[in-house]
Amino acid sequence: MGSGQVSTTWQGKRVTVAGLGVSGMPVARVLKDLGAVVTAVNEGADERSRAQAAELEAQGITVRLGDGDTLPEGTELVVTTPGWRPDKPLFTAAAEAGVPVWGDVELAWRLRDLDGRTPAPWLAITGTNGKTTTTRMLASILEAAGLRTAAVGNIGVSLLDVVLGEEQYDVLAVELSSYQLHWAPSLRAHSAAVLNLAPDHLDWHGSMEAYVADKGRIYEGNTIACVYNAEDKATEDLVREADVEEGCRAIGFTLATPGPSQLGVVDGILVDRAFVQNRQKNAQELAEVADVNPPAPHNIANALAAAALARAFGVEPKAVRDGLRAFRPDAHRIEHVADVAGVAYVDDSKATNTHAAEASLAAYDPIVWIAGGLAKGASFDELVQRSAKRLRGVVLMGAERHLIAEALARHAPEVPVVDLARTDTGAMSAAVREAAGLAEPGDTVLMAPACASMDMFANYNKRGEAFAEAVRELAAGHA
Repeated sequence: MGSGQVSTTWQGKRVTVAGLGVSGMPVARVLKDLGAVVTAVNEGADERSRAQAAELEAQGITVRLGDGDTLPEGTELVVTTPGWRPDKPLFTAAAEAGVPVWGDVELAWRLRDLDGRTPAPWLAITGTNGKTTTTRMLASILEAAGLRTAAVGNIGVSLLDVVLGEEQYDVLAVELSSYQLHWAPSLRAHSAAVLNLAPDHLDWHGSMEAYVADKGRIYEGNTIACVYNAEDKATEDLVREADVEEGCRAIGFTLATPGPSQLGVVDGILVDRAFVQNRQKNAQELAEVADVNPPAPHNIANALAAAALARAFGVEPKAVRDGLRAFRPDAHRIEHVADVAGVAYVDDSKATNTHAAEASLAAYDPIVWIAGGLAKGASFDELVQRSAKRLRGVVLMGAERHLIAEALARHAPEVPVVDLARTDTGAMSAAVREAAGLAEPGDTVLMAPACASMDMFANYNKRGEAFAEAVRELAAGHA
């Protein structure tokens, strides 16, 4: 790292990092390397936090554990980790003192041209569901086009590490959460997509309106394309409201036949009527629905959004097809585990909210549904109403399963429900056995919980692993 910009911009600047963990630690180290005077504050003071604090203190960083509310004296900038809510006293104090608050994404955006390096354009993706899948699909398409790229951001790869690393990229596929967008006021993407909008994280944002507004920030200053979901009017409204560069286009994606300036599906073919000559009359074939893995409706929508961003960057149709064919979804996302006695068992543990669960339920029929966990303030009435006709039966487990049971009683009283009160380690095996008892050959047993997992499991991955293990036990019993 050179010295010119470092010394003039960051040398001696007093920066407070709010929160340790996976994003706070690299932020603190980067700022220290830039010459800033760094103080890291953290609410917790547990064993893990103390170990992280010791690591930072060894590098000359001041750490204050157990007090995340007080703004350190002389602070000129706060850089926060995504999980810290906007209503925290630390941020109120910063606002009153005129101190800006950035997130790690904002810091990465500001540092991307450090020392005169040529920054890679960002193709950015947000939405309530499908972000990670779409981002990885996009990266696969960009790679198939021969471009140097990486899937980064909320996907688990630090943007800071990428923008400051040695490797040079042609373009980045960037997943951004509503938390990250809230704290990224100067982000300006080449092109961006909002995949869908449904109530989520309202405890953090305070209201649906605030949540949607933060998602909409991804369109601000776009230069080439704002990609929206033609079947989710709220995403199109965000495009209309965005302040974009002159000439930036609104590009829709739809599972239906596309109109001009849209991508869509015709007779099992993904087609482009946006990035073609004479789009009033012409369409470009990109790939077949069968090239999308898995070809569930919501995943086809993800593929269209990824294709739209790639086409906005000038990628040829063949690379879209090759990239989609090469893509393999992450574990616990509508993942087929096994067939047992003519019944398919599918793990969608990643469906941690009602919107994701509804998309998953729409992909199968008939279904024995395993659901429940922590509801995060959600209502299940609409989900049950829309999915009732597909349900052969339901197995409920987890802390707030009664909320789903009540919705089923109201809107699908004829569907048999098994209510599992167990929370021990054998509960998932019991749930799978109960589901197997309800299922008939040709059915799908689908674990799409519509809830968070932390009441019974460390995370959705562990919940998915427990389901897969229970299915393997069931298969062994039928062998």
